Amino acid sequence: MTLRPPLLMLVSALILSACSSPATRYHTLIAAQPRTTDAVEPVGFQLQVLPVRIPVQADQPSLVVRESDGRLTILESALWASPPADEFHDALAIELEHRLGVRDLAGLPGRANTPVLSLRTDVRRFDSLPGLHAALDVVWNLEMSERGRESRTLTCASVIHEQAGAELDSLVLAHQRAIAGLADTIARTARHWATNPDGDCPQP
Repeated sequence: MTLRPPLLMLVSALILSACSSPATRYHTLIAAQPRTTDAVEPVGFQLQVLPVRIPVQADQPSLVVRESDGRLTILESALWASPPADEFHDALAIELEHRLGVRDLAGLPGRANTPVLSLRTDVRRFDSLPGLHAALDVVWNLEMSERGRESRTLTCASVIHEQAGAELDSLVLAHQRAIAGLADTIARTARHWATNPDGDCPQP
């Protein structure tokens, strides 16, 4: 089976780079700047972003790109700065902090009399297709806990595609944009649901 042209260009570039320099390149899902800079009104709850689940085939030290419907390629000279599940968690937490106006508790004790919104994220699909897009399929669950009240939950799903070029940096930036888009959806839903318990998931 022949490689698709964008992937062939990417693999060839990495091979040539490896021949000319032994240096390994590290990549991150955390954007240099959050994707929103608008001033926001802080929400009336605390935020707890729980550990993220990510597909085993993508949760590798090296970046993994899709070659075809049935084949993946591991780019051994291109590594994530930390485990992909941690990268995704930290990137999403930072984006949410800027949209909700509160800090992620990150395991720290919170304020006893303030509700806590916990976010569980199950990434079902984390695809990198050179020359096409970065794709996410995520199931996410919100749980609102408040002293003296029964907890309530809301489970939603998001599918996001961000256009990407054949270059590896373009793929990583596309994933950063996809995570920012996911944060937009979660933050809007959380704000509405916090004050409207009958609120539902956003329409796809």
